[in-house]
Amino acid sequence: MPQVLEFKLPDLGEGLTEAEIVRWLVAVGDVVEIDQPVVEVETAKAMVEVPCPYGGVVTARFGEEGTELPVGAPLITVAVGAADPAPDTAAAPVPASESGSGNVLVGYGTDHSRPTRRRRIRPGTATAVVAPVAPVPVPAVPVAPAAVPVAPVAVPVGPVPVISPLVRKLARDNGLDLRQLRGSGPEGLILRADVEAALRAEAAPTPGTAVSAPAGERIPLKGLRGAVAEKLSRSRREIPEATCWVDADATELMAARAAMNAAGGPKISVLALLARVCTAALAKYPELNSTVDLAAKEIVRLPAVHLGFAAQTERGLMVPVVRDAQTRSAESLSAEFARLTELARAGKLAPADLTGGTFTLNNYGVFGVDGSTPIINHPEAAMLGVGRIIPKPWVHQGELAVRQVVQLSLTFDHRVCDGGTAGGFLRYVADCVESPAVLLRSL
Repeated sequence: MPQVLEFKLPDLGEGLTEAEIVRWLVAVGDVVEIDQPVVEVETAKAMVEVPCPYGGVVTARFGEEGTELPVGAPLITVAVGAADPAPDTAAAPVPASESGSGNVLVGYGTDHSRPTRRRRIRPGTATAVVAPVAPVPVPAVPVAPAAVPVAPVAVPVGPVPVISPLVRKLARDNGLDLRQLRGSGPEGLILRADVEAALRAEAAPTPGTAVSAPAGERIPLKGLRGAVAEKLSRSRREIPEATCWVDADATELMAARAAMNAAGGPKISVLALLARVCTAALAKYPELNSTVDLAAKEIVRLPAVHLGFAAQTERGLMVPVVRDAQTRSAESLSAEFARLTELARAGKLAPADLTGGTFTLNNYGVFGVDGSTPIINHPEAAMLGVGRIIPKPWVHQGELAVRQVVQLSLTFDHRVCDGGTAGGFLRYVADCVESPAVLLRSL
């Protein structure tokens, strides 16, 4: 007799509480194997494939593509042991913890060593067909909202049945009284779609009123864009930041890079050389490789440099992190920058690749600009900005000459250090750019 296992959207880590279904990888009736990816979802940090921790026949899917689901909401139900089912037997879902591999996320350590197949059971073939299975009612997220605000009704007493805290927060942020709604979920459960429908109805003009002209295109602040907005807003609220900058003659740095690449082997990027300079500067000025613990009222100096770098993608700006950058050579840094950039542009970065940074290197010169005053990547304490490197008039050895000049800027958290420390850091970076031999003292 088959058992029906209910697989829920797993905890995605790093404080992520919801995900949007991008693409289903299986359909109802498909046979799935243990750890086979069943759905591709987009979180606020990355696109990931979610594998099912047990094998069997898919009996139900919950949520259409484009639907946002909270962590813990049902994704699919799978009939396990359905090779020879009884024709009129219905099985109830059982907890996923009682069966399966325990692996739930591709990109989070899930084993891909087993081959995966997608096979549909069709009536009339030699393979036995699984009888319709009736899973217990679960709060599936509907494709279209099924509830709208109703006429004033008696206000219920007691707790309001809501599918998740996210729905309750959505209502609270928009001043919506959940007690005035009638949920479309099982036993009157209020779903996110119910709240969104109520908000749309409130915003709609009443009959007979003048309708104003459209205010322009509205783009939801969700997914990556929403995460960026929230993080930058928090940075501006919490961090008293200041910026200092300096122009530097990068002619010798560019010549050193050309000589390295002419010697053969993997090419070394300018970003990798600047990253190597950053790690040396942070060793001299560890105040800038730190974070502020507001609860404990402490500055926490961090032992390793996990270097974030800005990467522009079709999904927006992302900041992949190079772990233990202080232990890497320029060649190793070049390879890691290239690897993470390729993953970012393909939308394949795991959340672990986008978190845990301690210092950020922002090469905004690739956009053809000279300078910027960026917002610190919270909860870090500083960010080095690099403008474009272009020929400019420059006084070199007492004479006017055309040199390769770059503007460097340092935005820093004034709580962790004063201007003298920030200025010393930036001056050291500029000295290494102007004379790469300075860097040899720290190697």
